[in-house]
Amino acid sequence: MATVNEVQDEIIGEFEGLTDWMDRYAYIIDLGNTLPEYPESEKTPQNLIEGCQSRVWIDARADSDGAICFQADSDALIVKGIVALLMRVLDHRTPDEILGADLYFIDRIGLREHLSPTRSNGLVAMVRQIHDYARAFKIMNEDRNASST
Repeated sequence: MATVNEVQDEIIGEFEGLTDWMDRYAYIIDLGNTLPEYPESEKTPQNLIEGCQSRVWIDARADSDGAICFQADSDALIVKGIVALLMRVLDHRTPDEILGADLYFIDRIGLREHLSPTRSNGLVAMVRQIHDYARAFKIMNEDRNASST
């Protein structure tokens, strides 16, 4: 599996070939269509991200190796694509990988400067929620390890 930074560098390379922002938005929308189907039963208030202009749902579970597996969706096309980018970088990572990741691709592809203030706030809220999940799973792993020793 590629590292967090290798995936970010791949994304940056993909966006370098798209010089027009209309093409970049179209690509982001296409990426949103790659997200796995999000179950309607999981579109609950506890999975809804506060601070997003659009409705965004993210939930997480740990796999047997301790990596965090995310499910995510949005009701807005561009936001769904942004979620897909975050999932591409952070899904199936350990809590430490997520918490230690410098998400430099966001600025390098020019995304932050081309988002409205409310969408930018939503992006921050999504990253914050992903970090909250990582911290929670890290604590659970530490507690599990402490109780088994």
